[in-house]
Amino acid sequence: MASPETQKAFDLVREISRNLGRQKTVWGMRRAYEEAMAQFAVPEGVDYQPVGVGTRRGEWVIPAGADDRAILYFHGGGYVICSIDTHREMVSRIALAAGARALLVDYRLAPEHPFPAAVEDAVAAYRWLLGQGLSPSRLALAGDSAGGGLVAAALVAIRYLGLPLPAAGVCISPWADMTLSGASWEANAKRDPIVVRPALEQLARWYLAGADPRTPLASPIFADLRGLPPLLVQVGTAETLLDDARALAEKARRDGVAVVLEEWEDMPHVWHFFGSFLPEARQAIQRIGEFLRERMA
Repeated sequence: MASPETQKAFDLVREISRNLGRQKTVWGMRRAYEEAMAQFAVPEGVDYQPVGVGTRRGEWVIPAGADDRAILYFHGGGYVICSIDTHREMVSRIALAAGARALLVDYRLAPEHPFPAAVEDAVAAYRWLLGQGLSPSRLALAGDSAGGGLVAAALVAIRYLGLPLPAAGVCISPWADMTLSGASWEANAKRDPIVVRPALEQLARWYLAGADPRTPLASPIFADLRGLPPLLVQVGTAETLLDDARALAEKARRDGVAVVLEEWEDMPHVWHFFGSFLPEARQAIQRIGEFLRERMA
């Protein structure tokens, strides 16, 4: 039987899903998610500094006592919704756990800006950090859902361009397969209240805008991952994207990447959002912090 805290998390996810489902426009979806996430207060001991990251809006999330290490964070939202504002609270908790600054970036969203706009902005943000004098060994990439897939895609692009790679990557509940071919789509269809196939098919159409869903920088499970830095992949066993995480981790292993796959029992999509009351969210975030502290030496 689910704990009261887990049940509360699922209830909140269902409420968010219902509100999103009532919207008739992309702008309505974005507004509904912004309103839903506004209920979560940011933790104490963190400073927030707006910054221009090239042509994009960014925000430094700076815990008290943070050193020069930095996490470049890509928010989720299916490449269509979400923003710095929706993810500030969760990223603050990750930054606190890692004892490092985090940079949130509002990369361009579909359908106005389809693939590969998000990848281009992710790489541009990483170049910007290097241009600020930050050492790659003191940098990491992290993201959730679509942002988790974007972490892998950005790392592949960074390697292809010959840029120095960061120390690590963290993929939370990653959407890494635009073909939606994982068996967990059916196995967890009745358990996952928010990541449902019709919605993801629409998001994929908006993002891809006619591109092949097997394109490696859109679906990194089809990419050559050789040479990438160590990865931490976290996913809940109640997620329809469970097999995306498994496939990404397996592809990374086959390509010689050091990868840790953590499957959290009965957790919903990006349960890390609920760190204010869910023990498993706090524990998963603590694991991310430990992983990053070990690798961003």
